[in-house]
Amino acid sequence: MASQEIETLASALARLPGLGPRSARRAVLWLVKRRETALPALLDALATVGEALVECETCGNVDTRNPCAICADPRRDGKSLCVVEDVADLWALDRAKLFTGRYHVLGGKLSALDGVRPEDLNIASLMARVEEGGVDEIVLAMNATLEGQTTAHYLAERLEAFPVRITQLAHGLPVGGELDYLDEGTLAQALRARRPV
Repeated sequence: MASQEIETLASALARLPGLGPRSARRAVLWLVKRRETALPALLDALATVGEALVECETCGNVDTRNPCAICADPRRDGKSLCVVEDVADLWALDRAKLFTGRYHVLGGKLSALDGVRPEDLNIASLMARVEEGGVDEIVLAMNATLEGQTTAHYLAERLEAFPVRITQLAHGLPVGGELDYLDEGTLAQALRARRPV
């Protein structure tokens, strides 16, 4: 058995997404073995980020400056706006380097079961950004869940009043996917979104 302090650290790490108790213990052991080099660097990085972390007032991204690096980048196409549910979605899309426009983070998705209403999300600030003008296309990059699609449908209805093109990420068959391993929802979406060859 490890000391209470080490167990407390392992328990804290186990609460992080993607880490269970065993992975957390392995991470703690790795840090303990490298406590002279890795531990101080990790502590400094955590302290620095903890002190400097802010939410971008423009898009809702999390960064160490406001506006965030994406909103402040003059090379970004201000005419394209990609709406995502969460910061993790923004980071995933931006990491792919396929979208060169700007983003807007809703901070969640509509969910009657969880009591999440439109006024609980960053929809008003999205409408204000579009109302300012300069946006030609809005990409609704919601997750392919019932709540995500409900949110996308709600936003599409609200955005119809503006002279912008509204698009949505494609859904359907994954590359390399085999039909007999796919669920009915994925197959249904792929059939509905079929296109000419």
